[in-house]
Amino acid sequence: MATDTTHFEFEPGFTDNRLRVVWYAALAVLLLIGGAAMILRITEGMTSTNLTSTTPWGAWVAFYIYFVGLSAGAFLVSTLANVFGVSGMHRVDRDALFAAIISMVVALMFVWVDLGRMDRMYFPFIWRQLTSALSWEVHAYVAYIAVLVTELYFSMRIDLARVAERGSGLRAGLSGLLTLGRRSTSEASRVTDRKWLTRAGIVGIPLAIFLVHGGTGILFAVSKARPYWNSGLFPVIFVVSAVLSGTALVMMLYVLRTKLFDDEPVDRDLLNRLAVLLAAFIVVDAALTGIEMLIAIASLHPHEVETWAVILFGEMSWSFWWFMVGMGWLFPLVMLSKREWRETPWLMVLAGLSVVIGIIAVRFNIVVPAQILPVMEGLPHGSYFPSLVEWATSIGMIAVGLLLYTIGAELLPLTPLDRGDH
Repeated sequence: MATDTTHFEFEPGFTDNRLRVVWYAALAVLLLIGGAAMILRITEGMTSTNLTSTTPWGAWVAFYIYFVGLSAGAFLVSTLANVFGVSGMHRVDRDALFAAIISMVVALMFVWVDLGRMDRMYFPFIWRQLTSALSWEVHAYVAYIAVLVTELYFSMRIDLARVAERGSGLRAGLSGLLTLGRRSTSEASRVTDRKWLTRAGIVGIPLAIFLVHGGTGILFAVSKARPYWNSGLFPVIFVVSAVLSGTALVMMLYVLRTKLFDDEPVDRDLLNRLAVLLAAFIVVDAALTGIEMLIAIASLHPHEVETWAVILFGEMSWSFWWFMVGMGWLFPLVMLSKREWRETPWLMVLAGLSVVIGIIAVRFNIVVPAQILPVMEGLPHGSYFPSLVEWATSIGMIAVGLLLYTIGAELLPLTPLDRGDH
């Protein structure tokens, strides 16, 4: 890509057409699988799942809070450039914001499919319940998405105007529409964009921490009938694991876009900075989880002790030890332990992917174990593992997110065209 006035070329996307064909073909297969499963979900209702009155929350809720966290974490990474002005982080702020928007879209798709009556998804906006944490959350999500879109607009508006003016074809036309009529590329307009970008970021920080993902943690923490959830640390752990997964995602996307789309060398200083942040968040996340476990066990509350026994040694132990501890903490920490490794792009992709997958187990270990044990003596024990329809619909919705991100990456200037800092 170039941005001088005599020659302008803007052709983001896969540098290898064969890779593009393979990627879109793989997504098409996943979307077909997900679409077929969604038809079963709509026609057969909840009977197509393994959810019951004892365990009413399962994979879809776990993926919902996972993608909300992924979004909040990616957004908070973007604020390092847009609010706090950390040098070099501008290279990833648009990617982080766009990934945050896509993650919220996917999260809301999981909420929608989990509804017993999917056709009533708009009810919270018509009949509001001021005492309901869930009602507040729905409105916070709308405000949060608006902030993300606003930030992404002001972050790349100058480049959209450049593409619209000097580019050609579909990308130029789309860029022209997305400028919303503001085509100026003057220094004064740049300063105005930066001012509003910072303001939106400042508004978004408390929104993401206290209402979006901290608020999602509150949905669990206020459940007094489940002592494992009823903890003041839960919202804090939600936020920390969100920043952890968001940092891993942004680091992974930065390397993949730079290598496969921009065909440029990776900024090793930036990669090292992201890797150090990732390592720090892993340590904090593991420490908070350990503190939460020790408090629960020391309380000697039967429900909490038994729930942690299920997680550590029972039917959820595979998720805790292999995925949460192994892939979420230990393996990436080893990869991040040496500066030479932290500056090796494909090792950091592997470390980031390991964390992104490992945090999924964190969400499952939050949602499922507390529902396995009965809330009162005499009630039946729960038992849950996602059905084939639950897995297939989940794969399909994740594929929708990947498709939306890929299309955006092929059409939008998610990498600053001038390569300069803001």
